[in-house]
Amino acid sequence: MSAYGREDSEWRSLVDSGREFLVERAKLGKLTSYTELNVTLARRTGCRPFDFERADERAAMGHLLGLIVERDQQIAPSDPPLMLSALVNYLTANDAGPGFYQLAKELQLLPMSASKDEKDSFWIKQVRRLYERHGARPSLA
Repeated sequence: MSAYGREDSEWRSLVDSGREFLVERAKLGKLTSYTELNVTLARRTGCRPFDFERADERAAMGHLLGLIVERDQQIAPSDPPLMLSALVNYLTANDAGPGFYQLAKELQLLPMSASKDEKDSFWIKQVRRLYERHGARPSLA
């Protein structure tokens, strides 16, 4: 068994499908939500959806997004690195989740003591660069 009660083969499928979906969103110049990503992954892979009512399942989605960022950097390296997970936000917010900023800090893309303004600016730049990389016109509201 791999992490969070899912087999390695399931993680591979989720990473591949998740990356593909996020690239599609980037090409369209659109963000997505955790909920939309979850539903899409379940439909495309046949894997059980993440249960966001449970803390371990929310953590598993965060783990998945980290794996997608890692995989994307292997397939399409950029300097500085782009984080596909920037395209995923909460249904009620126009911003990435705290896990996004934590990963950015771990990747040394964002200072450990980053202010809210620094985080916002970093997120917006990531989204715009993702749109540009995939041929969409930046369209942040």
